[in-house]
Amino acid sequence: MAPETPTGVDHTEQGGVGLLSVGTADGPTAESVVPAPREAGPVRSAWQRGLARYGYRAPERPDLAEQLMPPMPDGPGVTPRRVEPSPLLAGWGIVLPAALWSWLCRWSGWLGPLAVALFGGVLRFSNLGEPSALIFDETYYAKDAYALWHGGYEIAWPDDANAKIMAPDQSIPFRTDPSYIVHPPVGKWLIGLGEQLYGMNPFGWRFMMAVLGTLSILMIARIGRRLFRSTLLGCVAGLLLSVDGLHFVMSRAALLDLVVMFWCLAAFGFLLLDRDRTRGLIARRLETEPGGEWLFLGWRPYRLAAAVCIGLTCATKWSGLYMLAAFWLLGALWDASARRLAGARRWLAFGIWDASLALLVMPLVAASVYLASWTGWFLSSSVPGQGGYGRDWAVHRAGLSPEYVQGIKMPFQVDMTWVPDALRSLWHYHATMYDFHTHLTSPHTYQSNPWSWLVLGRPVSYFYESPKSGQPGCRASECAREVLGIGTPLLWWAGVVALLYCLYRWALRRDWRAGAILCGLAAGYLPWFMYQQRTIFLFYAVAFVPFLVLAVTMMIGALIGPANASRDRRVIGATGAGLLILAVMWNFLYFYPLYTGETIPMDDWRARMWFTSWI
Repeated sequence: MAPETPTGVDHTEQGGVGLLSVGTADGPTAESVVPAPREAGPVRSAWQRGLARYGYRAPERPDLAEQLMPPMPDGPGVTPRRVEPSPLLAGWGIVLPAALWSWLCRWSGWLGPLAVALFGGVLRFSNLGEPSALIFDETYYAKDAYALWHGGYEIAWPDDANAKIMAPDQSIPFRTDPSYIVHPPVGKWLIGLGEQLYGMNPFGWRFMMAVLGTLSILMIARIGRRLFRSTLLGCVAGLLLSVDGLHFVMSRAALLDLVVMFWCLAAFGFLLLDRDRTRGLIARRLETEPGGEWLFLGWRPYRLAAAVCIGLTCATKWSGLYMLAAFWLLGALWDASARRLAGARRWLAFGIWDASLALLVMPLVAASVYLASWTGWFLSSSVPGQGGYGRDWAVHRAGLSPEYVQGIKMPFQVDMTWVPDALRSLWHYHATMYDFHTHLTSPHTYQSNPWSWLVLGRPVSYFYESPKSGQPGCRASECAREVLGIGTPLLWWAGVVALLYCLYRWALRRDWRAGAILCGLAAGYLPWFMYQQRTIFLFYAVAFVPFLVLAVTMMIGALIGPANASRDRRVIGATGAGLLILAVMWNFLYFYPLYTGETIPMDDWRARMWFTSWI
């Protein structure tokens, strides 16, 4: 694009801050900041002329390059080197040096998300070692993680292992007997990293979960900023995630589902980067090759990074396979829409080509990452009883394909002897794992149906004690101490409304942002409806919590209103949005004792049990 041509205007529909930044290819200038919304576009119909009598202004349609790649709201290359002082701060009597204020504005896209992540990190690391116990499934994953780092595979622990690990004079009864496990190892490798750094204790095995929880807050703030083209809304998304109860509890417990959430969110972020990068490439190509008829859209490093993250998701829990399918489809639709917008006559054919190429590359990359995660198991001994569970299964065994598949007798069997023993053993091991997951129907006190998840029908109690008067922390006649895996109720219930809003935006307004949010949420939520007879829990929902938060953030942006709305409209909208955020934060603080296992009077505990299904 020629230097004198504007590269973009921050005309985001939601969450604008009042000043619009216009830049050139040589970078923005002080004159690039204008104090008012751009002029309205031409009135195109009698209906719009009628609405104009009541103050309606039809939006101006941006040029093609800007449609392909809307500008970011701030940052180097966008924010001018000198920014006028803020009238709001001046009204409060706050005057900052011009150079400092300009620097803060230029780097607000990082400073805001980092501040929100710091807030969430302090919450998560505060008193992380309490309760000082192996809570819920930590009894499996903390010990499996230790075994992976010390032997390369999971082992069978003696019955008194928990007591010895938590004893004041700790002794760790490590041995080499292999154990049958049903989840891949990446999440446990990460848990074990904290144990290597800080020891085999509650703080050690929860450390990496708190790290990933904090980093996910930073990620969603940056993702929200890129998705909505608003630093303000990005920080709102980070703030809301930092005060979600389920995300908070899972960030302080050594379970696998937060790891699934982290890699899934990272994959989504890389796909967003790939979308912007690819559309920027198309915009540049249109300068010299109008029409958009190109076979290749260039090197896709961010899409490969997304595939790596999806592989790590699958290598934590198999539910990542649904993320692979959903994000492949999302990327394919984005590519096709970019070609169509660029004016390609054969956009559908080329879109199918892009999708086919992605279907070849993404699963291959993800599968390679998945296999690499089993390195410790591969390197263990194939001598019976001396390596990982099932490592010796294919040794001296005929390499024939299965006689039955899903209960159906195959017409013939294929000689598979050419496949290495280790891979055949791993395949058989996975077949038994799949059988376990699909037939897991053992009743559990805290199991729940996915229909109830969005309204928090049945949370999971990770830890519970009933201290008596005089015991540490108990000053009432009877007290309670619990870690309850439940989302912040007001946030989740607002999320239900926000999802309806996103459905409206996607179906009737063709808003790609709403479609992206719904895609991520559907991939983490809808597959569980196929397993309603299986023993499943609410905390599985942490995988789609970031997308629920993004939906609420998008609704908040709509409440604030577009940048060209009237002052009264913006004030009323911002007030409503602020009250919603404050209500969510209050709700988090109200349930904070149940998230952290604080000792509280029994009456206070009962007051927080809003529904009998929460007990």
